Amino acid sequence: MSNQLTAMLQAWQKGQDDADWVLGTVYKTQGSCYRKAGALTLINSRGEQYGLLSGGCLEADIVRNARKVLQWGKPLLLSYDATDEDDWSYQLGIGCGGKVYIMLQAITKENDLGLGAMLTALENRQPGLYHQKINANQAYFEPLADKPFQKVVIQHRSDESRNGESSYAEKPIEEDWLVQPIVPEPHLLIVGGGVDAKPLVNMAKEMGWKITLADPRASHARAKNFPNADMILDDVGEPLSEYLLNQGVDAMVIMSHSMEIDAKALKSAQVKAIDYVAMLGPKHRFQEVLGIATLKPSQLVSKVASPAGFDIGGQLPESIALSILAQCHSVLHHSNVSQSEQSEQNEETRIAS
Repeated sequence: MSNQLTAMLQAWQKGQDDADWVLGTVYKTQGSCYRKAGALTLINSRGEQYGLLSGGCLEADIVRNARKVLQWGKPLLLSYDATDEDDWSYQLGIGCGGKVYIMLQAITKENDLGLGAMLTALENRQPGLYHQKINANQAYFEPLADKPFQKVVIQHRSDESRNGESSYAEKPIEEDWLVQPIVPEPHLLIVGGGVDAKPLVNMAKEMGWKITLADPRASHARAKNFPNADMILDDVGEPLSEYLLNQGVDAMVIMSHSMEIDAKALKSAQVKAIDYVAMLGPKHRFQEVLGIATLKPSQLVSKVASPAGFDIGGQLPESIALSILAQCHSVLHHSNVSQSEQSEQNEETRIAS
């Protein structure tokens, strides 16, 4: 199962009547740590855990302490200090060199800590803020958009203690609250249902992303060949434009191996800005596709990475899928290298070689 938040919450919802549950949260860190403030995990009375609060080194002790919370029904605060020779985590030799503070909260039928509302929002692709009171069984989810798929920019206060983390602590008078942004997992649309799309679909699914596949050819993009695709479309014209407008697509990879299909899909994509758009093939092919689509580079609503993906030196479908997904991930998570800059580097490397 994916460690993405939606999958974790779905596992909790499915099993909430069969077991008791505890929510674990990293609410503060100091120094180098594997997970930052806002990381969540769900642990049930059977000892099953969904999500991680460390690189895996602290999980056994976290699960052990979760049993205390299930027994007492009260929240529990933990700290692990990898810089203290007397601390248990230091003796484990975990090596991260930081200190992590963790809160465990009991989830009950009467008080689900706002997780049900959070799951509903995520399934509707609606962002929000999650508020948790430190050392108390109090939490709630605050939706941030009236309409699904609306991009929300969350501004945080300038606080040096946050160390650049996206989550932050609010401190009204005598109460400490952790507030963190909750956003849906990326929605990837792939145009082209050939055999080389399979590893891209499978890898993205393993990441917990939502995946849509589009291909007008009856021999391609068959459901039996792509069981991990959430949706399959058979038209890359106007229906694709409507889908892009209404379904919150974050990334689009065009890889049908047909210049006519690629051109039609690219033209349909001009209805909205998409964070990441990539097209398989060399730059000269991309120029031909632009010509067929009767588009000029200046008319493109989104920058297009072509060649698609990072240059990692592979040629097989699995390597190409890895390079595309890595580039897409870096763009969606605001890496310093954009897809257009990396595509230029890829082209320069290929020419030089």
